[in-house]
Amino acid sequence: MSQSIKVQFLPEDPDRLFRLCGPINSNLKQIEETLKVKISNRGSNFNVKGQKEGIETGKKVLEGLYERSENKKDILPEEVHLYLVEAMNNKNKKKKNKGKAHTPTKMNINTPKTIVIPKGENQELYVNTIRKKTLTFGVGPAGTGKTYLAVAVAVQYLINREVERILLVRPAVEAGERLGFLPGDLSQKIDPYLRPLYDALFEMLGFKEATKLIDRNIIEVVPLAFMRGRTLNKSFIILDESQNATEEQMKMFLTRFGFGSSVVVTGDITQIDLPKSTVSGLIHTMDVLKGMKEIGFINFGTNDVVRHGLVKKIVEAYERYD
Repeated sequence: MSQSIKVQFLPEDPDRLFRLCGPINSNLKQIEETLKVKISNRGSNFNVKGQKEGIETGKKVLEGLYERSENKKDILPEEVHLYLVEAMNNKNKKKKNKGKAHTPTKMNINTPKTIVIPKGENQELYVNTIRKKTLTFGVGPAGTGKTYLAVAVAVQYLINREVERILLVRPAVEAGERLGFLPGDLSQKIDPYLRPLYDALFEMLGFKEATKLIDRNIIEVVPLAFMRGRTLNKSFIILDESQNATEEQMKMFLTRFGFGSSVVVTGDITQIDLPKSTVSGLIHTMDVLKGMKEIGFINFGTNDVVRHGLVKKIVEAYERYD
């Protein structure tokens, strides 16, 4: 039976209400489609109509998004998606855990150009683990924020002078391509593999500042093979796409960091581009190091996907097919 629930946001703030609703009420439509409810509003008075479970979740999502709207930035579709996922997950946990739902913590990451806000319980746990552990593994599907959040924490550490440099590392053999067959000199060959890391840096530091730090080697973006023989103290080191590292490369990498360093290893074991006869170093390493309390292991799932809602469905479809 259809029910309705009223929500009022006071004092009435037209700017915050616009950010809450989104352009042409796009945020409200996204909530409606996901929860199978109808949302109407007049000023700061909202009415959510539908099945009991849907309207209760819708109310919590609206309240969460309205609180988020206070920071004067537009609310993006992926943020609405994460609020919806978290609210629905908490609803299920409430049933299982007698009302003990997740309470968000203040895990905001301040960088010079933006404030990065972990979205959902798993992202908060990931950031908290990075801050507490010397070595953290973040493993899960594309779009869960593994690399982006790690880069954000690294930038914050650098700005706060908790580390002296950042190293962003990636295997340079992916998707069936090998460096020798690509055009250009070494710099041109490896640049496409490292571009996602550059993009995150430019967003958080600005192009000019990031370029200056890269030129001074305070920030290094390097292929994994170039890590051999180095020992790095007071550094924040991120190994991205680690599922495409071999066993030997992973062992080499994990023996490079020194005192005062933090290390984050990210990967997705469903997207391995190594030859079929080669074992992924990430899978092997997780098996070798499991049970070590000094190391953090965070596993992301499809519910943590921050990108377009269709990406989550695609990931789930592949999981079912495999």
